[in-house]
Amino acid sequence: MSFFSVDALAQFDHSDWDTLLKKHVNMIDEGKTTQVEYAGMLVDRPVLRNYLASIASVERSDFDSWSLSTQLAFLINTYNAWTVELILSEYPDLRSIRQIGFFPFSAWRRNIVQLFGESYSLDDVEHGMIRGWDIYQEPRIHFAVNCAAIGCPALRAEAYIGERLEEQLEDNTKRFLSDSNRNYYSNEQLFVSRIFDWYKEDFEQGWQGVDSVSEFLSRYGDELKLTTSDISRLQENAIRIRFLRYDWDLNRAP
Repeated sequence: MSFFSVDALAQFDHSDWDTLLKKHVNMIDEGKTTQVEYAGMLVDRPVLRNYLASIASVERSDFDSWSLSTQLAFLINTYNAWTVELILSEYPDLRSIRQIGFFPFSAWRRNIVQLFGESYSLDDVEHGMIRGWDIYQEPRIHFAVNCAAIGCPALRAEAYIGERLEEQLEDNTKRFLSDSNRNYYSNEQLFVSRIFDWYKEDFEQGWQGVDSVSEFLSRYGDELKLTTSDISRLQENAIRIRFLRYDWDLNRAP
């Protein structure tokens, strides 16, 4: 339990989720990608459900009393844990989360998340709360919220906590952008994840002075293996940005 401070524990205990992640998430290439051992998660499903029940027990008034970083860590963990629970509900006969439901993306619209005495969908948590409340204004959440797909940034092998959230989000971002299978510079063009296309507006809202996707990416020149000249040209919008195909296959361990 030394992983959590007294202050964090007084607000919410993510230790069950942290234990599951450490046990069943395999880090690949120094954590640039991860694979989930869903078979193991299935065995430990009672632990996951106990964690989800503890999430459901949180009162909105208590949540509102937490720091913004602690709130955001809680919501990211909520999204990721419920996504794993959703996958387990169909596992092992599942190749992609998009197979769940009758239409593409319907998996994210099911009211499965029990929170604040109400039922919400995964979309409600991500787009209605994390992004929609307009109080966190944190584009790096896109490298933490995990959709159980290979194309998605890695599911971190530990729980998020408020006191370390800045460090965790920055580490996620650097690892993801360092993955040359999903982000790379070639022939005077920058090829990046389609995340930067889908959520372009989140990178234009002034986070740390950043007002565009190109400006955001220029901050991670080392990870993208850009030269000083490349970074300058990127900041001047002189480098074309192209978006890669998203791999929706399940991020399962072999």
